[in-house]
Amino acid sequence: MSKYQHTKGQIRDNAIQALLHDPLFRQRIEQKQKGKGSFKRKEKHGKGTGWEGSDKKASYHCPSALTVKKTASVAAC
Repeated sequence: MSKYQHTKGQIRDNAIQALLHDPLFRQRIEQKQKGKGSFKRKEKHGKGTGWEGSDKKASYHCPSALTVKKTASVAAC
């Protein structure tokens, strides 16, 4: 069984009341999946934020690695 680390510090008087006011038991609002009120401004996995830039960075670092190897082989000759 896993232990939950509560955020109430050291509980002295009423442990049940302290845990009920902990963020674990806070009230949550269920978001609709379909229909009216289901629009989500943020994507589920953040798909549209810079996914193309990561490919550019990967290809940018490859030539620098090749130039380091070339300079090492030139120095060895």
